Amino acid sequence: MRAGRSGRARVTAALALAIAGLLAPGAHAAGAGIQDDDEDGGPAAPAEYSYVQKAIPGQSLPRHAYDSAASQAAALPATPGTWQSAGPTNIGGRVVSLALDPSRPDTVYAAAASGGLWRSADAGQTFEPVWPAQQTQAMGAVAAAPDGTLFAGTGEPNPGGGSVTYEGTGIYRSTDHGRSWQQAGLRDSGAIGALDVDPRRPRRVLAAATGSLYNAGGDRGVYLSDDSGSSWRRVLDVPNGFTGAVDVQRDPTHADRIYAVLWDHRREPDKRAYGGTGSGIYRSDDGGAHWRRLGGGLPTADTGRTGLGISRSEPGRLYAVVGATDGSFGGLFTSADGGDTWTRLPDNPALADSQSSYSWWFGKVWVDPADARHVHVAGVALMTTKDGGATWTAEETAVHADQHAMIWDPKRPGRVYLGDDGGVYRSDARGDGGWTKAAYEPWTQLYTVAATPQDTSRISGGAQDNGSIRSWGGPGFNEYLGGDGLQNLIDPTDKNKVYACYQYGSCFRSTDGGTTLTEYTDSTTADRRNWLTPVQFDPVAPDVLYYGGNRLNRSTDGGATWTPISPDLTGGPGRDTYPYGTITTVAAARDGHTVWAGTDDGRVWVTRDLGGRWTQVLAGQPWVTRIAVDPADPATAYVSLSGYRAGSPQPHVLRTGDAGASWSDLSGNLPQAPVNDVVLGAGGVLYAATDQGVFVGAVIEGRARWLRLGGGLPLVPVDDLSYDHTNHRLVAATFGRGFYTFRTP
Repeated sequence: MRAGRSGRARVTAALALAIAGLLAPGAHAAGAGIQDDDEDGGPAAPAEYSYVQKAIPGQSLPRHAYDSAASQAAALPATPGTWQSAGPTNIGGRVVSLALDPSRPDTVYAAAASGGLWRSADAGQTFEPVWPAQQTQAMGAVAAAPDGTLFAGTGEPNPGGGSVTYEGTGIYRSTDHGRSWQQAGLRDSGAIGALDVDPRRPRRVLAAATGSLYNAGGDRGVYLSDDSGSSWRRVLDVPNGFTGAVDVQRDPTHADRIYAVLWDHRREPDKRAYGGTGSGIYRSDDGGAHWRRLGGGLPTADTGRTGLGISRSEPGRLYAVVGATDGSFGGLFTSADGGDTWTRLPDNPALADSQSSYSWWFGKVWVDPADARHVHVAGVALMTTKDGGATWTAEETAVHADQHAMIWDPKRPGRVYLGDDGGVYRSDARGDGGWTKAAYEPWTQLYTVAATPQDTSRISGGAQDNGSIRSWGGPGFNEYLGGDGLQNLIDPTDKNKVYACYQYGSCFRSTDGGTTLTEYTDSTTADRRNWLTPVQFDPVAPDVLYYGGNRLNRSTDGGATWTPISPDLTGGPGRDTYPYGTITTVAAARDGHTVWAGTDDGRVWVTRDLGGRWTQVLAGQPWVTRIAVDPADPATAYVSLSGYRAGSPQPHVLRTGDAGASWSDLSGNLPQAPVNDVVLGAGGVLYAATDQGVFVGAVIEGRARWLRLGGGLPLVPVDDLSYDHTNHRLVAATFGRGFYTFRTP
């Protein structure tokens, strides 16, 4: 039986007492080439959105920020209750590496960008998790040794797609097909671009340590272990502090010949350098002991990321796709003598277009082991040549965009697996069509979530590179608006009235659950719109909505027409690299005339007369992620802030009870990680969604104390929460493991 008002109050009081007891002082120890940023879609934009909100303005991300915050989060005790996965299982998400089990036919491992490691025992149809839920879910590479030992490298090496800020914690080893894992070194590698195991000596492993995107030094270059990762030595050093190894491959016909790709890449607060003098291909002919940089016709001046493919059927045949420092296509090259000399193949417009303006997002070439002239190149589309690069075709419909991983199954001639931003696909036709998408792959990266009290089975949300997805109209989850899915809403009084947006505030409304959509963006007034443009309901009258560009817009007819009700609430456009100067969050009070707004340049504003006069009540903060207004008092509001602090006392959660005249810091014992959402629950309980999961807190004697909320939620960033007061549940949008739900008091 559901608790009534007094029952919920008792539960809330008990929760406050539990927090006070569990977190009393002493009860628990504390846990331990430059180019402008793109604004035209593609992976650059979500990368910048992710980066700029999680870095303190003017600073880079602190070293080991994510790992340190994870330790702090793990040290907090948890409340009772268990999170439940709510899908999607059929949408998928970015897969960055694939490996085959040498002893189990039709068994493939897939490394999801921020969703952990997964195994399929049915040739890529369904996947089950084989990665610890409380380890970092950021993955870079997976490889299997001949004896079945698995090696997993954490931290995604691709600097885009929204998970760019989640660095890894080194390499891990499993000797039981993924049931258990041991740390296997290179903890300071930031990301692992590739792993290679010697087919003759399964304990001999090579690792391409890509390094931190934000901080020089650490474990960078190519490392060799002779004892399955118990110890490592660097065998290929890097020439620059921001050069890393993004690939390492063994010649299939010459086991002591190793190739490595080094890449200069660096992210700073106001620019990025995704190429440089250290980028290039290196070769060792003695198993990695000695190396030389390859030239002989390859570009050796400043270059971007390079992808390398090695032929099995024609020894010595190589292909290299070279990116320019500005992200454009720099050329396709081939070698017939193992890389001593190279020939540039004729430029092909379709191949160049496949790299778009971000060749650094791909950097992969795969050669058919049975035919050296049959080559696939990663791009937005999967590019294929059957004549050694003379002509090309693009696979643009059968598989999702943005290709990252491919592996050929030696036990099944013609069978190839592909990993891209849509998940895992299998072809039994050498990759020339016949693609089948995995049916169960629950690792979707989500920005937002919407739920409705009318129907607890209805969930929608915005997914990275997978559009706005919904749980109805299926079977399963299905995309009802394309692009990168962002703000989603479901009318709490009419579940068929829905709203969805893609990047930069291109927003649509529907009265039939999303089957037909009408765009309303042009009816709004704004000079600048954020990558994730906020759209929110009035809490009393859902036909009243608010839309934030750099000015706040209001609609009274369900989004059909809009009127600006504010001046520019920002300091104007900031740096040239990202459209700073936008509203990031909107929250209306229940009194009908108080509205709060926060911005990406750290300002909070409030109007008490529906836009007649605005007062700036907070400034100089990091990115303002959310504002929650007390339903009983429009002058009481809670503000959540992003940015990794690295020991800085700057707060993550603030509260005001006097319309912003004064503020108190409620960060308390939260981990020093970005707070992406704050929700006010029954009885004044606070829920905070962070890069380290969800926490529940209460204010006790003026201080906030926090616990981890329940169990069963992987260590994955939670970007958004939907609180269903009627059914007493939270629905969380995780960035890598789909939706999760939790029953609240």
